[in-house]
Amino acid sequence: QVQLVESGGGLVQAGGSLRLSCAASGRTFSSYAMGWFRQAPGKERDFVARISRIGRTTDYADSVKGRFTISRDNAKNTVYLQMNSLKPEDTAVYYCAAGTALSGYRNAVAYDYWGQGTQVTVSS
Repeated sequence: QVQLVESGGGLVQAGGSLRLSCAASGRTFSSYAMGWFRQAPGKERDFVARISRIGRTTDYADSVKGRFTISRDNAKNTVYLQMNSLKPEDTAVYYCAAGTALSGYRNAVAYDYWGQGTQVTVSS
C-alpha cells in the first residue's frame, strides 16, 4: 500500500516556472516506477513524464519535452516535476502515480496508486 500527496501547484504567468513534489508514504518507494499525468477540463488524463525505480531512465510527452524535468530522491521518498517555460495549454490538474508494471508506462491504467492531484494554472 502506497499513499501519494502532491504539492507545489498554483497560479503562474506564461513563461514562468513551478516545481511539483510528490511525497510517498512507507519504506518501499524505490520499488516503484513513478509517473506524472495531467487532466484538463473536458479532456482525458494524459501522460506527462515517467522515471524508473532508481532514476536512470526518463521519458516525456512530446508536448513538454525540453521544458519539463522529472527526478526522484529515494532517500526522501519524493518525486519531482520541474516545469519551465510554462504555457497556457499546460493548465491542468497534475497527478502523481506509482506502479510496478514493466511496460505501458504512458497509460494511466499501468499505475497502481494515485495522488489527489494539484492544480496548475498558467495565465496569458
